[in-house]
Amino acid sequence: MARDVLLTFNAGSSTIKLGLFAVEHGAAVAFGQGEVDLRHTPLKLSLKEGDRALDVDLKAPATDDLHHVIDELLGWQAKHFAHDTLVAVAHRIVHGGDRFVEAALVDDDTLAGIEALAPLAPLHQPQGLRLIRAVKHLRPDLPQSASFDTAFHRSQSDAVRHFALPREMFDQGIKRYGFHGLSYKFIASRLATKHPKLAAGRVVVAHLGSGASLCGLHGGASRDTSMSFSTLDGIPMATRPGALDPGVLLYLLQSRGMSTDDLQDLLYHRSGLLGLSGLSADSRELVASSAPEARQALEVFSLRVAREVAAIATTLGGLDALVFTAGIGEHQAGIRAAIVAHLGWLGAALDAGANDAHAERIDAACSRIALMVVHTDEEQVIADEACRLLFHTQSQDTA
Repeated sequence: MARDVLLTFNAGSSTIKLGLFAVEHGAAVAFGQGEVDLRHTPLKLSLKEGDRALDVDLKAPATDDLHHVIDELLGWQAKHFAHDTLVAVAHRIVHGGDRFVEAALVDDDTLAGIEALAPLAPLHQPQGLRLIRAVKHLRPDLPQSASFDTAFHRSQSDAVRHFALPREMFDQGIKRYGFHGLSYKFIASRLATKHPKLAAGRVVVAHLGSGASLCGLHGGASRDTSMSFSTLDGIPMATRPGALDPGVLLYLLQSRGMSTDDLQDLLYHRSGLLGLSGLSADSRELVASSAPEARQALEVFSLRVAREVAAIATTLGGLDALVFTAGIGEHQAGIRAAIVAHLGWLGAALDAGANDAHAERIDAACSRIALMVVHTDEEQVIADEACRLLFHTQSQDTA
């Protein structure tokens, strides 16, 4: 049966995630997902379609404009789903600044606005731009939309968004924006559908992946988050340091003679779990390692996450639930246990068996805080927002 297909692109700093959705009565229904890792040569599309998984070798090189890669992906989609019609493409864009407070149709003005924000997200924003431009070059007939990670956090107060810098800098755009908003929007929607009493309360969501942050929700709206002006802030990540005394940066620049390019490489590529352990940026490898440096890296990570939970609970005025999501949050039971162990003073108590089984509820009966593991789905949010924009109808709930 022929379908109208919506394709989503979720560009990371070195990967492209794809989502395949059938548009049914204006709603986006997922039927496939894939990923291309641009660091691997030759390139390969890893695709899951229902219960079936397949790897597709790509011939295209990863050029600066990605035209060849996108051309091959669009060609493969047209051939593999020969009876379907690709009707639109939707993108995740990391930074929307103060301009983009909701998803937007991509036109020349939107593209210029996204490009103007590239200095605020130098690793991610250019990737999203490359994908939009590649699709526009290859298929100018296809409508495109952009969903912004920062938009979800616009509900935060100015008191939360301000740095203690001269006031005019806030008006110039130097403020806390927050990221991973598409993931938090999905979690907020799922909680509202499945656990409405918890959703109405004070919830901290820990999006723990290679990029990681936390968000405080009250009534499903963002009230605080650990990432701020850039994707470097907050908790340690795979290769990023999280919160860092700015005096360290001044010292490296002034006393160690480090260039700004070297500093950027240090902060984005050589810090975090990789820097702490000296072994790997992958938490799975660190968990499996007996090296003391690996254990220390995980200890630092767990402590910093727990500290951020407590800090955001202060903004919320209490804590009713802690939700773990994303790669580490959903799959690393030992790391979840280590984080919760630091939060016993808040009344958090873990059910070890439920945690090891990756159950949705992992709190013990005596816990004063609900502890949950919830799968996130940024692609679904991107697709839902695209449907509302492009097909002028309310798409299915993201839960």
